[in-house]
Amino acid sequence: MSLDTEKLTIVKSSAPFLKEHSTDIGKHFYERLFAKAPELRHIFNQTNQERGLQQEALVYSVYAAGENIDRLENIHQLVDRIAEKHVSLGVQPEQYPIAGEALIQAIKDVLGDQAADEIIDAWRAAYDYIANIFIELEQKKYEEIEQRKGGWQGFRNFIVETKIQETPDIVTFCLKPEDAQPIASYKAGQYLTLKADIAGEPYTHMRQYSLCGLPGKDNYKISVKREKGNGDQPDGIVSNYLHDQVTEGDILSFSAPAGDFTITSEDEPLVLLSGGIGLTPLVGMLDTIAEKTPHRQVTFIHATQNSLTHAMKEHVQQIAAEHPNIISLVCYDRPSETDRINQNYDKEGYVDLPWLQSILTCGKEAEFFCCGPAPFMKAIDCSLKDWGVPGESRHYEVFNPISVLNEA
Repeated sequence: MSLDTEKLTIVKSSAPFLKEHSTDIGKHFYERLFAKAPELRHIFNQTNQERGLQQEALVYSVYAAGENIDRLENIHQLVDRIAEKHVSLGVQPEQYPIAGEALIQAIKDVLGDQAADEIIDAWRAAYDYIANIFIELEQKKYEEIEQRKGGWQGFRNFIVETKIQETPDIVTFCLKPEDAQPIASYKAGQYLTLKADIAGEPYTHMRQYSLCGLPGKDNYKISVKREKGNGDQPDGIVSNYLHDQVTEGDILSFSAPAGDFTITSEDEPLVLLSGGIGLTPLVGMLDTIAEKTPHRQVTFIHATQNSLTHAMKEHVQQIAAEHPNIISLVCYDRPSETDRINQNYDKEGYVDLPWLQSILTCGKEAEFFCCGPAPFMKAIDCSLKDWGVPGESRHYEVFNPISVLNEA
């Protein structure tokens, strides 16, 4: 399947206009989708719906695909990330036409008389073209997961073997399969998708949580931060459920490991930058490097408020102490008085470019992996771009649905 030149031109020229109206289109899309297919509501993060993040992510992805419709290789990272997310959620081919019709109707709702027939026809053809690409890519991923040793389709039950309070707001869960059968290994940096049926909630909730610890074991570990509302924004439904209601011995359901935030290079120096709970996939990377390539040069930088919010500190310090090529550095933006007395951090304030340039012995000739809240990610991304670090050496995992930082 391909698009003719006329439709290509229309889609590319109208993509910025859709981006301009992204919030309204996203709002109308989800209203129409859930009215037509309420069974699909569980696929989407309802907290992010209320915060407006899901709507922004949807139309940004549509805009990016439309602008690059004739050269999708330019956004291959976005395409692969979305496909990984779809597979983790169990998205099926028959759901694409339903979503496509909701999207076209949303564009009509918002653009009104400006949505000429030729624009609607072009975007309908573009959606079908892109949907077929995703369906084929996701089918390959489903087959690979099922064929992997210990892999499975759909969701599988796990017993909460241990629940460890890392900090007042971060809990680590050790999970073992209820059926006692082998589990799939994973690449450091990947995540599990939880399907949670919570008493009193009208819908099933799905959430992704990064895997921490070493791959290849007989259990999985995830660390979960309690998400608190801010102003009019609601508390995190699932994170509070996991903190307050789930106990050792309980059963949770997960799909197989997924995600594209993984190390692919073998020799280059690595810089792992984490903010808050963003350290979970990066600790997994650090553990893997320490075991499999212990002589690789690694700088692990963690930014958080202070020692009270600093999870896994002793674990990371121990790895750095045992491996001379691994350096661990800490930034506290609000150190406590005790922190100042003990001098148990390396920088007060935020991670910035002058500091990075002063402490990285490898300079900018490294692979940078970054995970944390969106403002942290954007600040790091701007700093690395200003330094001249190429896009292919900057890798990110974010916790909200926005798949690409800025547009570079």
